[in-house]
Amino acid sequence: MIKKLIKITMIGLGVLLALGLLYALSIHQSLPKGTQGPEADALAHKMLKAINHEDYKTTRFLEWSFRNSTHHYKWDKKKGIVEVRWSDNRVLLNLAKPGKSKVFQSNQELKGEKVDSIVEKAIEKFNNDSFWLVAPFKVFDKGTSRSIVTLDDGSKGLLVTYSEGGSTPGDSYLWKLNPNGFPNTFQMWVKIIPIGGLEASWDDWILTDTGAYLPKSHEFGPITMGLGNVKGYN
Repeated sequence: MIKKLIKITMIGLGVLLALGLLYALSIHQSLPKGTQGPEADALAHKMLKAINHEDYKTTRFLEWSFRNSTHHYKWDKKKGIVEVRWSDNRVLLNLAKPGKSKVFQSNQELKGEKVDSIVEKAIEKFNNDSFWLVAPFKVFDKGTSRSIVTLDDGSKGLLVTYSEGGSTPGDSYLWKLNPNGFPNTFQMWVKIIPIGGLEASWDDWILTDTGAYLPKSHEFGPITMGLGNVKGYN
């Protein structure tokens, strides 16, 4: 009887996996080919103007959280230092010189080999979680390329590919913009997600104290990714 139940269970799991694979294949999209050049750069500049990029550049401090407030950040853009907090860890992450970062656990500063691994985790968390906050401002980062893609409705999308930087170079994002240039969604082709073309919203914005626009949350399929109490100030 037990063997029969195990067999039925295994068959059921196999069916679920097969259905899951078929679903993944049905929604997977190949990375579109775009056209680089002045038109793509102009669309990128239009998006930057819409979200007040000049005000973002002069914003010194950014604060937000991620994953149901399990990761917390305070970023001093002027000094290049980010306070990263999760669990009982607090890292004062030096973005330019990670080796000079400081690590605390339960308010006690750590020394030794363990520090390096925690700093690496802080870097990975910051790279991922800050992207969901400031990705539109990074379209001209070093190592990026920009292309124009004609969307199904005939409008123009901005495809941005990162050949270097961050934790997963080679990732691509197709921005879909409102007529005024505001980002509305992007589709992703990223190494950590095997399904290409998944879409996330960029339509829940706040105007910070410094005049820059930042998102409060994203809808990603059935998941809402809140960014907590988002702040930008000097």
